[in-house]
Amino acid sequence: MKKSFVVLFNVGFWACYFILIVIMLSVYYRSSLHLANPDARIINAIKTLLLFAFVPSVISYFFYYFVLFPKYLQQKKFLLSVIFGILISALAATAGYILLRYFIESGSIIDMDSSGQNGRSTAIRVIMFMTFIGVVCGMVALVIKGFITWFNEIKLKEALKEKTYEMEMALIKSQLDPHLLFNTINNIDALILKDAVAASDYLNKLSDIMRFMLYETKPDQILLSKEIEYIEKYIELQKIRTANQDYVHFTITGNVGSKKIAPMVFIPFIENAFKHTNNKKLENAISIDICVKAQKIQFRCENKFDSKPSARQPDSGLGNELIQKRLNLIYPEKHTLEVKKTDELYSVNLTIING
Repeated sequence: MKKSFVVLFNVGFWACYFILIVIMLSVYYRSSLHLANPDARIINAIKTLLLFAFVPSVISYFFYYFVLFPKYLQQKKFLLSVIFGILISALAATAGYILLRYFIESGSIIDMDSSGQNGRSTAIRVIMFMTFIGVVCGMVALVIKGFITWFNEIKLKEALKEKTYEMEMALIKSQLDPHLLFNTINNIDALILKDAVAASDYLNKLSDIMRFMLYETKPDQILLSKEIEYIEKYIELQKIRTANQDYVHFTITGNVGSKKIAPMVFIPFIENAFKHTNNKKLENAISIDICVKAQKIQFRCENKFDSKPSARQPDSGLGNELIQKRLNLIYPEKHTLEVKKTDELYSVNLTIING
C-alpha cells in the first residue's frame, strides 16, 4: 500500500478522535456559560482533556501499532499480546494521570482530591478509565495496522505469483522450443540430395514454424487457426521420415472461427506421439483430432507403439508432469486431461473450456 494511504488512515483516525474531543468541549462550554469565568474553565477543560484523553490514547496507539502488532500479534502470540496491550495502556494511563495530577490540578474537570481513601479510589477510577481509553485506541491501531499488513501481503503474493508464473512459463517454453529442430534439420539435410525442390519446400515450412515459435508464442493467447496451421506444418515436416502417406491421420471438426487458445498447448503431445511411434509403415499410426465446440475445445491424440523393451524409444520428449504443470498454470480448473496407455496404444484426451 502506498505511504500516502497509510498516512491517510492514521490521520483520518486522529481527525475523527479530535472532532469527538471538540464536541465534548463544546458541550462542556455551553453548560459552563452560566458559571463564573467560563473562558478560564474552558481553557482548563482543554488542558485536562489533552492529558486525560490524548496522553494514554497516543502512547497506546503507537505502541500497539509499531510494537505490539509486529512483535506479538503478527507472530500469533495472542496471550502475550493481551498482557502487553493492557500493560502498555495501564502505564500510559498512569503517566497521563501523573501529568494531570501535578501539572494542571487546579480547575480540572476531575475531582483531584487525593487525601485519604476517597482520593486513592478516585485515582484508581481515573487511571482505569484512562486505561480503557488507551485500550480502545490501541485496538483501533491494531485494526488499521492489520488491514494495511493484510493488503500488502495480498499485493506481495500477487506479485510473487505473477513472477513465478512468468518464470515457470519461460522455463517450459525454453524446454519446448529445441525439441522440434534437430530431427527436422537432419531430415531436410538427408532430403537435399534426393529432392532439392521438396527439401526447399520443407525448409520454408521449417522457417514458418521457427517464425511462429519466436514471435507468435509470446502472447498469452493466439488464434486457434494459427495453432492448427502450425500443427499441420509440423506434421508435414515429420512425414519426411516415411513414405507412408497414411502414417498420420489429422482431422478438424467444428467451426474454428475466431476462437483463441494458449500457444503450443497441443504440440507436446503430438511431438511425443511421433517420438514413440516405432513402426512407420502402419496406417494411422498416429491419429490426431481437434473438435471445436461452442464452449470447449477437445483434443485427442493416439499413437501405436511396440511395447517390446528393445523397440522403445528413449523418453526425450516433454514429460507429462511438465505438460500438466503448464496446463494448470494457463487453464486452472478449466481443463481435463486423460492419459491412457495399453500394450500397443497411447492416447491423450484434453478438453479445454474456453467459453
